[in-house]
Amino acid sequence: MKKIIFLLLIVPVLSFSQTEAEEKEEEVKKEKIPVYGVFNSLKVINFESTKLAYKGDLYMIISHRFGSVQNGIDDFFGLDNSVTQFKFIYGFYDWLNVGISRTSNQKKYGLQVKYRLKQQEKDGFPVTIVGYHFISANTSLDDDIYPNLDFQDRLTYTSQVIFSRKINKSLSLLVSPTYIHENLATRSFVEQSDGTTLTYDEENDQFAVGLGGRYKISDVVSITMDYGIHMNRNSNSVYRNPLSIGTDLELGDHVFQLHFSNSQAMVEEGFITQAQGDWGDGDFFFGFNLIRIF
Repeated sequence: MKKIIFLLLIVPVLSFSQTEAEEKEEEVKKEKIPVYGVFNSLKVINFESTKLAYKGDLYMIISHRFGSVQNGIDDFFGLDNSVTQFKFIYGFYDWLNVGISRTSNQKKYGLQVKYRLKQQEKDGFPVTIVGYHFISANTSLDDDIYPNLDFQDRLTYTSQVIFSRKINKSLSLLVSPTYIHENLATRSFVEQSDGTTLTYDEENDQFAVGLGGRYKISDVVSITMDYGIHMNRNSNSVYRNPLSIGTDLELGDHVFQLHFSNSQAMVEEGFITQAQGDWGDGDFFFGFNLIRIF
């Protein structure tokens, strides 16, 4: 009788312990494991990637985009006509970066904010989502050409929501819906057969979608590509969608990016709305980014 009573008392306890152990095992299985190394540089080439600087890290980025290779030896395949950008980006938190930049093309100054909304997880959330905002001031605009120019006319605003996914250890893909507001809209100049020139202005609000990818060949070398689809470009525009191809070299605290692009501009409103090169005619630009992390 005592044995029967003991069994009746111990069975519920054992059942409870087994259930509790199973629940803990399920919690371990459901633990969210972030996916890192989706992209190894803050930019794919032109378009922003979903990578952010870690808290306390300072990035110094020196970028050069030379002239068109189309002119050949006359300007040493574009090396005589370089555009330079200096940029500093600081990680206030792992999920929040702030940066400033200065570009010699149109003497533009820029301020950017980039923040992570969601991280891709192993066997969990399928993508990384990052928000990005950039404001630039074009200080090269001439008051003589634009006599009624106000300071706000020099400003352009860019906003992006960037989605990326690491498909496997080698391949990462990205899509980046983009909104650009130009206070002074991009203008195209079209020469006519009679010698006159017609002008066509874009809308102040521009929409685009950026596509990008990286394929990792080794621990050091990756192949990169990005492309921008301008959704509401004027049908009379002289500009083209930006296409860029390059390679990343990861050397410790340095990342060295080499690339070719049909846009010489390196800020969003420049390469999205004003890419002037034509790959089919050999009209594209060589460039590089040198990235140092402190």
